[in-house]
Amino acid sequence: MTRVEGEIVINRPVEEVFDFVADERHEPRFNSKMLAVEKLTPGPVGKGTRFRTEIKTRSRAAQMTAELTDYDRPRRLSSISQLANMTIEGTLTFDSVAEGTHMRWSWNLVPRGILKFATPIVASVGRRQERTIWTNLKRLLEEPR
Repeated sequence: MTRVEGEIVINRPVEEVFDFVADERHEPRFNSKMLAVEKLTPGPVGKGTRFRTEIKTRSRAAQMTAELTDYDRPRRLSSISQLANMTIEGTLTFDSVAEGTHMRWSWNLVPRGILKFATPIVASVGRRQERTIWTNLKRLLEEPR
C-alpha cells in the first residue's frame, strides 16, 4: 500500500466545490485520463452512490467502479474505487477559507498483480496525476463565468 496526499486552494465557495467534485460525472471536464462516467445508482449523489468510469491507461482504456463511502456535505467525501489491478480508497476534505475552499486529498493505493512490484513508481505517478487533476479543477472552477 502507498499513500498519495496533497492540498489545493480553489477560489470558489466550499459548497460549490464539494457539489461539483461529489458528482463524478463532472470529472472528464478536468481529468484528461477520465474518458467516460456513468452514475449507476438512482437518486441524488450521496453516501452509497456508485459510478462506473472508463479511464485512459498507457496502453488501453480500463474500467473502474467507484462508490462514495462517506458523504458529509460540504466537508468530507470518501470513496473506494476498484480497478482490475488496484484498489484506491481515500478521502477529500473541504474547508472554507478566506480565499475560497481549501481541499485536501488522501488516497491509499493498493496495487495488485504486476503493479504490486512497481509500488514506488505507482506512488510517484499517482502523486503527479493527482496534482494535475486538482490543478485542472481549480482552473475550471475559477474561470470567469
